[in-house]
Amino acid sequence: MARITLTRHPWLKWVLLLGFWTVLGLAAAVQLYLSRHKIGAPVAWSFAVGRSLADWYSFAALSIPVLWMGRRFPFAEGRWLAAACVHLPASAVFSLSWMTLRAGIEQWLSRNELYRATFSEAFGRALVALFAITLLIYWGILVAQHAFAYYEKFHERELKTAELEARLAQARLQALQMQLNPHFLFNTLHAISSLMHQDVEAADRMIAQLSDLLRYALESTESQQVPLRQELTFLDRYLLIQQTRFGDRLGLVREIDPETLECSVPNLILQPLVENAIQHGVAPHARPGRITLRARKQGEQLQLEVQDNGGGLNESRPAREGVGLANTRARLQQLYGEAQRLTLDNVTGGGLCVRLRIPWRNGNENPPAGGGPASPNQQHVSPRHGSAG
Repeated sequence: MARITLTRHPWLKWVLLLGFWTVLGLAAAVQLYLSRHKIGAPVAWSFAVGRSLADWYSFAALSIPVLWMGRRFPFAEGRWLAAACVHLPASAVFSLSWMTLRAGIEQWLSRNELYRATFSEAFGRALVALFAITLLIYWGILVAQHAFAYYEKFHERELKTAELEARLAQARLQALQMQLNPHFLFNTLHAISSLMHQDVEAADRMIAQLSDLLRYALESTESQQVPLRQELTFLDRYLLIQQTRFGDRLGLVREIDPETLECSVPNLILQPLVENAIQHGVAPHARPGRITLRARKQGEQLQLEVQDNGGGLNESRPAREGVGLANTRARLQQLYGEAQRLTLDNVTGGGLCVRLRIPWRNGNENPPAGGGPASPNQQHVSPRHGSAG
């Protein structure tokens, strides 16, 4: 934040630099005032402040060309010798320039005093007492300038790295989402193809519903996270297609806590889970299938569940995840890292429950106009007689 402020307001850098030299000057004034009182030769506070600020403001004026020299001839790799050959004589020039400036200022400040200081006297005293110190100040300014420059480069590298990582993550998420859409489309077209030989009118209706669903999906393809309310709206449209296919064999129970509707969830996260439940928990069985969809807040996390009443997992052999579940795991890992969890558990009495936990985040995107989901606590045992969601 501080670096952004300095970038937007370059003049602020010079204000801070002047403030730095002012603080040094006032600290020197305090030291001069107290030390002269201690040795029994007190001076007025105005005298101490005037002399000290004159000294340090002289350094402030001369630091400007030093900073330019530091940028022009940096101690970079492979240029140390060349930089040293420039800065060694430059530090001597800096020291002599400060003594010259200080001698002139001291001569002017003492013009009304009983013992006026001549230029040569003031210059000679400074040369004997302060030459080495002024050399150190030159190198101190140079070191500070290099340290700040290295910090800026390091900070810029960090920002570029973070930006590249963010772009890579976005690209991965978009790739995963693009992979999911053809998978869903293939399964739906396969269902339409099968239905064409049984019920042409129903197949035609599914094609129209698929067109609406794809249009809806394309409108939100840029959003990686959406409010749960919007996700349920998309799921409603998807289930309209499935109810055309399965009729009374597909029942849905929704147990959605109203406070979860505005929580952010990954876009199109529920569709592959519901599709998996239909494919493995409803389609293989002749009996009516039931899918239960739950959403509730658990501490600082949102818990989503998709449960079916099918055969569940075969515990005698390891489960093999299809494209939908594998894609969902990859998206969750990319979005939340270790702060998410996706588990598959058999349900007592038969069936499978896919449980998803993600960090609780309030949604900041408005759902698209038209077609909101049904009442959160409304239950639909037979989708054919009402909204599928």
